[in-house]
Amino acid sequence: MRSHRFLAGFVALAATLALAACGDSTEPEEASAAGGSATFPVTIKHALGTTTINEKPERVATVAWANHEVPLALGIVPVGMAKANFGDDDGDGVLPWVAEKLKTLGGTAPVLFDENDGINFEAVADTKPDVILAAYSGLTQQEYDTLSKIAPVVAYPEAPWATAWRDTIKLESQALGLAKEGDALIADIEKQMTDAAAKYPQLAGKSAMFMTHIDPTDLSKIGFYTTHDTRAQFFGDLGLKVPASIATLSAGTDKFSLSQSAEQIQVFNDVDVIVAYGDDKLLAAAQADPLLSKIPAIKRGSVVMLSGATPLGTAANPTPLAIGFVLNDYVAMLAKAADKVS
Repeated sequence: MRSHRFLAGFVALAATLALAACGDSTEPEEASAAGGSATFPVTIKHALGTTTINEKPERVATVAWANHEVPLALGIVPVGMAKANFGDDDGDGVLPWVAEKLKTLGGTAPVLFDENDGINFEAVADTKPDVILAAYSGLTQQEYDTLSKIAPVVAYPEAPWATAWRDTIKLESQALGLAKEGDALIADIEKQMTDAAAKYPQLAGKSAMFMTHIDPTDLSKIGFYTTHDTRAQFFGDLGLKVPASIATLSAGTDKFSLSQSAEQIQVFNDVDVIVAYGDDKLLAAAQADPLLSKIPAIKRGSVVMLSGATPLGTAANPTPLAIGFVLNDYVAMLAKAADKVS
């Protein structure tokens, strides 16, 4: 726990950095997930406020999961970024697609912010950023306000951890003065996904859901991602559709995950393909369970089991650089599961 003395000193430092980011009284142009401009100042509205960036950022910091992938994809090495704490199979704090891009771009390696205990505000401030990108994040209002004393912050547009990869690119590329380049990046990724899915016509029109939080010692309920989560949204990019059950359960909530009692598990009878974090032992346990085995997809084995400790499991949550890295393998696994649907 950081002391009050440090916090007071930090806020004073942060205020100084924030003043440096403020500029003239020129009327700013506005940017949103719908469009933007490379002309500064730029104003971006988001769920936690309105952020004005007066000049093109030179020093870019990112916090929270994967926000560093947008500047990297656009040729910018951040001065600091979140250390990977999920799916990091070699323990270096950098996922393989990020390491590959950093090697290509060269330059000074980013400072890695350890966020296991929350955002390290001191470490972020030490990188002296001109902007802090967090369009895909779960920032609280307090965290946003504290970061804003360091530099302008781009937060999520609607709900925590629910920003689609396209909107993450749009918002953050606008903040960098690279809106056109961001649109081109989106178009390129979309083409990659379309081309990959076209190899497997059996995917078209199949419904898919993403399960999580399945405890093999307690199968009385299962967790699943709602339509607000990017993992579930990824299915649509690959030609799959949202089951009516997931759409109904997702309505009226902004949560990215929910749970369902096994006693009402028949609600998922309309699901063709299931993706879940786990292994074959977990699938076998579900197939042996008298309630979960009633789900048609589980009974016939139309299930893709992913280990969250591996890059492939991590990349099922689509991010700008991860998509291309695992796309072909992921689509092939989905197609294999879809082949079992009669």
